[in-house]
Amino acid sequence: MEPRISIITIAVDNLAVCVAFYEGMGLKRHPGITDGVAFFQMGGAILGLFPRKDAEVDAGIGFGEGVPRVYLAYNTRTEQEVETVLSLAKRSGGTVVKEAGRAFWGGWYGYFADPEGNLWEVAHNPDFPIDEHGNIALPA
Repeated sequence: MEPRISIITIAVDNLAVCVAFYEGMGLKRHPGITDGVAFFQMGGAILGLFPRKDAEVDAGIGFGEGVPRVYLAYNTRTEQEVETVLSLAKRSGGTVVKEAGRAFWGGWYGYFADPEGNLWEVAHNPDFPIDEHGNIALPA
């Protein structure tokens, strides 16, 4: 088995609102697969948005309520880019839940939530290089 994360799917209550938010963040929705789902290429992975009611049927479980325990991370190439992404999230309809600042591990980071409260960390960690394709790597 070759370990990988290929697609990260967020089960959303309002697909149209969430699509508009992520498009406002600069993501490009795949134009060929749009019937009740949205896909966005993000480096070496795909972000999917799927209506929650359909995702619950598909998975055979209810997701429950409350604060999500999984959050996504967007790593940047520079500290300034952290500020840029947080500002863009706010302008696109998200909420900055933690302003950018110095991390205990030495990098620069902050957090935003999309319109449905899905949490994203935005961080610059110079020890995790990002290649020209947007792929991140752990240090050697």
